[in-house]
Amino acid sequence: MNYPFRACSQLTASSVRQLTSRHISNAPISTLLHRTNPVSNYSYRCDETARETNERDQAAHENEVKAGIEDAVKQQIRRPWQREGADQPPVSDSRRMNKVMTKGKLLTTPTRLLKLIVPLPFDATHDERGNKGEFRSLAQNEEIQPLALLVHPQQPLSYLERLIQAELPPVRDEDGREKMPNIYFLAEGSERDETGQKTKLEREESNIASYSGKGREGADTPPEHKDWVRWSSSTEIGDFIRDAARGREFAIEITGHNTELRVGVPSFNDRTHYMRVRLRRMSRKIDELAKIKHECDMLAHRGAHRIAVAGFFALSGWWGAVYFLTFHTDMGWDLMEPITYLAGLTTIMGGYLWFLFINRDLSYQAALKTTISRRQNILYQERGFNPEKWESLVHEANALRREIRTIAEEYDVDWDETKDLGGEEVREVLEHEDEKSGKSDKERENRDRKDNKRKKPDNDNEP
Repeated sequence: MNYPFRACSQLTASSVRQLTSRHISNAPISTLLHRTNPVSNYSYRCDETARETNERDQAAHENEVKAGIEDAVKQQIRRPWQREGADQPPVSDSRRMNKVMTKGKLLTTPTRLLKLIVPLPFDATHDERGNKGEFRSLAQNEEIQPLALLVHPQQPLSYLERLIQAELPPVRDEDGREKMPNIYFLAEGSERDETGQKTKLEREESNIASYSGKGREGADTPPEHKDWVRWSSSTEIGDFIRDAARGREFAIEITGHNTELRVGVPSFNDRTHYMRVRLRRMSRKIDELAKIKHECDMLAHRGAHRIAVAGFFALSGWWGAVYFLTFHTDMGWDLMEPITYLAGLTTIMGGYLWFLFINRDLSYQAALKTTISRRQNILYQERGFNPEKWESLVHEANALRREIRTIAEEYDVDWDETKDLGGEEVREVLEHEDEKSGKSDKERENRDRKDNKRKKPDNDNEP
């Protein structure tokens, strides 16, 4: 390589180094830090050729362009001008939301089960750092999801205690042995009212407990006035909740971890929400079917009344024909007497056989009821009314009414069923059908009792 070309290459390299140093000195700190990426660092040689210098400059430029594109893509993913934390995965958002939950909930379900949601501070499998087994720590874990449990009101508290213990890590006793933590259920006592003052009954040293079934909808008792009472694990969950409804919450104490969980108590409206929703839905169906049934019943009664009137006119015509043939014709009484006798006897025998066939009482009410029932069945088929569906719907609605009324008595709340039933008409229909079913049940019991009395002497006579 000749001297001029080597000098030119050195001059070019030195000028490039000067320009680069000036550009770096004038650039901001962020740009300087960005351009000091190890990827873009190149060793400068004094004896490099112009081609090598050009290739090096092109590679540096390409690296700068790629770094800028990557930085722009990252900024686009983050989108700080729209919302904060857009670059975080959705799981982080959900877990961050779960950290806010510090109080448990007791919810009702359509299946009449109770759904208990409690934010457990510990996990039986791992901790925040992912340690498992004997390496896990007992520090509070904010990443644990709340625990949901389904319980029945008639199950004891010991069942709920076992479910919670299964989700907690064991504790060590004084001897260093592992054991399950003890779970205790606490509810507010009945010595004070919502304002924290002792009740009049308690001041008089009475044995009657004060009661308020408002639950979480009631007034909050000050913490210094709350008198907690520990309940036995053999108590039914429903009884415990009903008594705990005097306050807004009850407590679950976990010994060994020095932790106490607060759970909101459902009010009467919360406890009977799904029941009242079902009752409203069934009431609308009952109202529609009741109108069809009432129309069919009215037509059947009118038809039976017409048959009764037609029978009266038929008897009157028979009487007139016998009178005319006896006194105004040549037949006379000697001929008409056996005819009337045989006709009357035939009518009696036919009626007896008919009542014997239908196996009903021989009375006007029985005949009228049979006529009406047959006419009703015909009209029901024409109008698309299903009596079996009607009876099951009414029976279920009355059962829901009784259950809601029982819960209202337990919560000491006045329940206005007219609002949930949709009017007085539906309530009257349900009460009427309930009375009819009660009478039919009594008649069935009396009939069964009579049958048993008849069968008992026969069984006694057997050897």
